[in-house]
Amino acid sequence: MEYRIAVIPGDGIGPEIIGEAKKVLDRVGEVYGHTFHYEEVLMGGISIDTYGVPLTDEALETARKSDSVLLGAVGGNVGNSRWYDVAPNLRPEAGLLAIRKGLNLFANIRPAFLYNGLEDACPLKKEIIGPGFDMVIVRELTGGLYFGERHTETVNGVRQATDTLVYNENEIRRVAVKAFDIAMKRKKKVTSVDKANVLDSSRLWRQVVAETAKDYPEVTLENMLVDNCAMQLVMNPGQFDVILTENMFGDILSDEASMITGSIGMLSSASLNEGKFGLYEPSHGSAPDIAGKGIANPIATILSAAMMLRFSFDLDKEADAVEQAVREVLACGFRTVDIMAEGMTRVGTEVMGARICERII
Repeated sequence: MEYRIAVIPGDGIGPEIIGEAKKVLDRVGEVYGHTFHYEEVLMGGISIDTYGVPLTDEALETARKSDSVLLGAVGGNVGNSRWYDVAPNLRPEAGLLAIRKGLNLFANIRPAFLYNGLEDACPLKKEIIGPGFDMVIVRELTGGLYFGERHTETVNGVRQATDTLVYNENEIRRVAVKAFDIAMKRKKKVTSVDKANVLDSSRLWRQVVAETAKDYPEVTLENMLVDNCAMQLVMNPGQFDVILTENMFGDILSDEASMITGSIGMLSSASLNEGKFGLYEPSHGSAPDIAGKGIANPIATILSAAMMLRFSFDLDKEADAVEQAVREVLACGFRTVDIMAEGMTRVGTEVMGARICERII
């Protein structure tokens, strides 16, 4: 089979980690008889430097015509980067919001899994970790506070800022369906997270999710307030299977969940539309402080590529092979600096990618 992938290396460590993910995909192609065609496009700070905007219409159209998109990372140091001394709609992250909206990528899927051998990297006590945890956070991505009307004005001589949080039932229902579909392939439990004791949008969210749950009688649904969920993630992470929530809550909770795995450099993500099309990226940022040093952890990007094989291309066997290769490399004691521990073998970005490629057979 042949697949067209729009590749967005982005900024910081993006080009380095994308390079290793492409090597892994090419290895999958060699072993399983597939061909992956890559077309590189610019987004983020490098696009600002080249075109003056974080995402051009041409780049968006290239992504739209592909079978999927593989993204490294965008952005830089907010405090000392020329990219941030501009209006918000011209900053690197605006390109990410624009491509999500332009490609109708309304559902963000972020696994949080504690690998064997990385227990010491987890900041939680061993008695809390227990036998480990394996959860997926499904975050609505194109609605809510981040996309609502906003403005800043002066009222009676006082500066005032307004951000609007809006959801309609169709936006809620379609992401709920994604969450329940994923739960059906896992442990059949959905935890819907909201702030229904305060917000009207959350009360509608809870109603629509309950309606959707009726179509999935095998799945257990529980509701949880977002502040309680934040506490439960560090008190008993093993209780969760699929967490479903809105845009801003999901942004915060998915970062919290990623850190209890021991390193955000290990975590993949997918942003999906209503079909098979998706944008796949690591959960971490561009880490400009280590860019070019060859020490970035490429595993999150490699696992994002595995998610692409599974969700966009229906290549489950190939995705399993990549994920198994990652487990084997970690079991053999190879570690990048962010997950390094006593007695392990420290390797750089390229060596980690090569070790994973060797085990795809």
